Amino acid sequence: MSKEKTKILFVCMGNICRSPTAEGAFHSQMQKYGVQDLFEIDSAGTHAYHIGEQPDSRSQVAAYKYNVDLSSQRARQVHESDFYHYDYIFAMDASNLVDLQDICPSEHQHKLALMLDNIPQNKGKGVPDPYFEGRFDDVFEMLNRASGFLLDKLVKKT
Repeated sequence: MSKEKTKILFVCMGNICRSPTAEGAFHSQMQKYGVQDLFEIDSAGTHAYHIGEQPDSRSQVAAYKYNVDLSSQRARQVHESDFYHYDYIFAMDASNLVDLQDICPSEHQHKLALMLDNIPQNKGKGVPDPYFEGRFDDVFEMLNRASGFLLDKLVKKT
């Protein structure tokens, strides 16, 4: 009998910078450790600004430096069904976490957290939005590190 996959959703505002980067970084970590069969992952945005678009080219360039390809991803907006489907929903910053808390059914609020809370001593910290600020390489490194800690924690749980 096969174990059900752990389902994770990464969320930012427009789903073209931070959350697709988090999805790509986590996917890369899964491949590195050969545990792709244990997880189902996706990313989404709290807003509908970029539905159907590829990740920002600057995010793709930063990820590609680490041999992570984001080009097959397409932006989508968080849907109510996501709260029922996913086991964990990680927001990239406090603003997106509040947006998720506002639309998440009360019985699924426990699934919501900040992505950087996965890194020890980073509780409550947000991933800076590189769309306006730049720092795409820093954002990739931050999310890759958080993904490593998250994967380690979840694999130990399984």
